[in-house]
Amino acid sequence: MEAAHTKPIIRLGILVSGRGSNFKAIARSIDEGRLPGVKIAVVISNAQCLALSAAGHMAINNAVHISKGRARAEQEADVLRTLRANHVDLVCLAGYMRLLSPEFVAAFPHRILNIHPSLLPAFPGLDAQQQAFDYGVKVAGCTVHFVDDELDHGAIVLQRAVPVLETDDAHALADRILAEEHIAYTEAIDRVASGDYEIRGRRYVKAGTRGPGEQGNK
Repeated sequence: MEAAHTKPIIRLGILVSGRGSNFKAIARSIDEGRLPGVKIAVVISNAQCLALSAAGHMAINNAVHISKGRARAEQEADVLRTLRANHVDLVCLAGYMRLLSPEFVAAFPHRILNIHPSLLPAFPGLDAQQQAFDYGVKVAGCTVHFVDDELDHGAIVLQRAVPVLETDDAHALADRILAEEHIAYTEAIDRVASGDYEIRGRRYVKAGTRGPGEQGNK
């Protein structure tokens, strides 16, 4: 009897700089079975931080490659070396406070995800929640997208909306957006890990989906 085909495990490399809220949510999703076939291969930081300590407490392989006072190319080379040594398939930015160079992005084409606390293309960059609150929007949210050479710009995998309440301040809004980020990142990783998608221009679509005017084989 022929052995059943086993789908290879998708190995994540998670880049962090701060407290690691989204990293811990991803780890929890894996532990609780919401990301079957996915494991965290390594957590990498550009500075000593709470996220790195959390990875150590979880017995997850981790490394720090300090960015302060170093040339970006040199620091990124160390990060790439660690990702490759750990056979990473998909890189996830989880509060990583460094812009990636085009050379870094090219090393993992369509294999780097980022989560941003706004409904892109609105409010890119830092303090997106404060930007949204100050602008007076009625709906905010978060976006998981592929990383390209521009800031908060790559093809969008999914978005989750958060209503802005009249009783909100920017901090309350940020807290509610963060709760949605934890859900969104797990869902986005699951979608990408499945491999069942295509990138058409800027659009992420389920593989085999036909647009208007397209016809299937007869």
